[in-house]
Amino acid sequence: MAATQTTHAAAASTTVTTPTPGPISDYDTGLGGVNQAQNMLFKDMLWWSLGIVALTILCLRMAEISWSHLRLVTTMSRPASSQTYWQKAQWSHMPWVKKQLTYAPIGSKRHNREIRFSSALNIGTLPTRLQTVLLSAYGFSNMVYMFFLNYSQPDHWALLAELRGRSGTLAAVNMIPLLIFATRNNPLIHLLRISFDTYNLLHRWLGRIVVFESVVHTLAWMIVQINDGGWASVGYKVVHDRFIGSGMVGTTTFIILVVISLSPLRHAFYETFLTTHILLALVIFICVWVHCATSAIVGGLPQLPWVIAVVLLWMAERLYRVGLQAYRSWSHNGLSNAVVEPMPGDCSRVTIHLPRFVDVQPGAHAYLRFADISPFECHPFSIAWVKHTPLGGSLLPMAETEKSPSKISGPLTGFNASRQGHLLQTSVSFVIGAQTGFTRKLYNRAVEACGDHSTSASFKALFEGPYAGHHSLDSYGHAVLVAGATGITHQISYLRRLIEGYADGTVATRRITLVWVVRDYEALEWVRPWMDEVMRMPQRHEILQVRIFVTRPNRQFQAAQLGSSSSRTIQLHSGRPNIPVLLRKEVSEQAGAMCVTVCGPGALADDVRAAVREVLDEGTVVDFVEESFTW
Repeated sequence: MAATQTTHAAAASTTVTTPTPGPISDYDTGLGGVNQAQNMLFKDMLWWSLGIVALTILCLRMAEISWSHLRLVTTMSRPASSQTYWQKAQWSHMPWVKKQLTYAPIGSKRHNREIRFSSALNIGTLPTRLQTVLLSAYGFSNMVYMFFLNYSQPDHWALLAELRGRSGTLAAVNMIPLLIFATRNNPLIHLLRISFDTYNLLHRWLGRIVVFESVVHTLAWMIVQINDGGWASVGYKVVHDRFIGSGMVGTTTFIILVVISLSPLRHAFYETFLTTHILLALVIFICVWVHCATSAIVGGLPQLPWVIAVVLLWMAERLYRVGLQAYRSWSHNGLSNAVVEPMPGDCSRVTIHLPRFVDVQPGAHAYLRFADISPFECHPFSIAWVKHTPLGGSLLPMAETEKSPSKISGPLTGFNASRQGHLLQTSVSFVIGAQTGFTRKLYNRAVEACGDHSTSASFKALFEGPYAGHHSLDSYGHAVLVAGATGITHQISYLRRLIEGYADGTVATRRITLVWVVRDYEALEWVRPWMDEVMRMPQRHEILQVRIFVTRPNRQFQAAQLGSSSSRTIQLHSGRPNIPVLLRKEVSEQAGAMCVTVCGPGALADDVRAAVREVLDEGTVVDFVEESFTW
């Protein structure tokens, strides 16, 4: 009997101490039911995971730079026959890592070739295998953090409140890297030597994660609110409560933004998308700021400092762009002049004369804005050619400028140009293919302006950059440069650097093969002035071979092909190149470490990537660099 009474007393005691569910209104706003300690823990874990990945890549880049510098100093004064040590991989597993991870697409081949269901429907490109692993790991960690909740608690309204707090915290945390990845002045580009195109891919996927977390955050609140006061209470709070209203507008704007960012819509109306995307992002920043600042909690939600940091970073980067454009392009004479020459094949050759010196590295690109054509549009283009001339002097060809008497001694290239930059002004040249939108307007305006039989037109333009240019080929004994159509602009910038370096004994390069695929023979006119200068460079015939493939040959091509058959440097071929055969031939004649770079249509880039992965089985050092602007 006593034992029975004791058992009943214990049961009664247990019943009394069990927490009873509170009113629903305790969990539809504020921090009621929110596990803030865990929220901050997962915030730290997310930031630490991003930091550890960045630090790992930084260490790898520093080791890579050191290794390249060691390779350069030990080979730049040696012939090709003395670079065999650098031809073979020093770490036997590296070729496998490159083939199966860093250079590998998700499947067998397709990466940068756009997935098209029709001429009007394009759903974009696929990430690489390494990008997929990193994105999947980060997305999975977000899902684990968001749904790591206390499912044992008896009150499911408290569980929803915990989910609301967790998802809102994660969305706010992810907004910081989301913004950093979207900025082209992202300092991580230079530190980690990762292209802006890769960061843009990360930005798109991180944006989808943020939108998903924001929607979960809103739904978790809405379910509790509906059960507390019905749909009428939801509508009332959205209209009369700034805290709830700003959050609802922000989430709705997020959904609209992700819908218009879908690849078919983005590609079909890119100019409209770009402007709308910026405006909607601004609305979201304002709404999230108001949402965090107007909470009933004294001092606002704990996420408010992060939101303020995001807004300030966004404003600072935009102001920096404006300042950079003004500094590069503005002088007492006004905006820079851009000379635009319409070329065969619906292309424009553009040369912008900047009022001051700009140090441009090979492989760099810049953003152009034409005040007379599309003042609100700014697009990236690879820089093909650079000239430095004395301030106030005439814009003469480089050969004449170097002979002209001035305060400047030595050639106006490389180190001398950088050292004497305060005495120089720079001209940069591009080749811009006319597609749709801005590029088509530029070409049409140039054709109209040249209707009086003049060879060029002049427009006012803004220059923003240069960006990228962090891939140096100086330490490679063998460089294979593959270009498709206007992709030649990226590759021709390396030709000049490597040939000059070979003559000066400052690079390791002993063999350069340029492969250029064009549709028509007339396309050679795009780069004729620059190729003429390349062909006049001393000792270029010792290291340079040019293979031009014309996919639609005509009679003019056939006549030129007869002349090229006896040339040691330039050879013309009809049809498309067999990339695997070409690359295997280059590997069989490899001089030291080899770098293969490609800039052109996605299908060509995928062919080159696949060919590089094939030759990696031979254990040679073949690095691959792809230059692309996916959007």
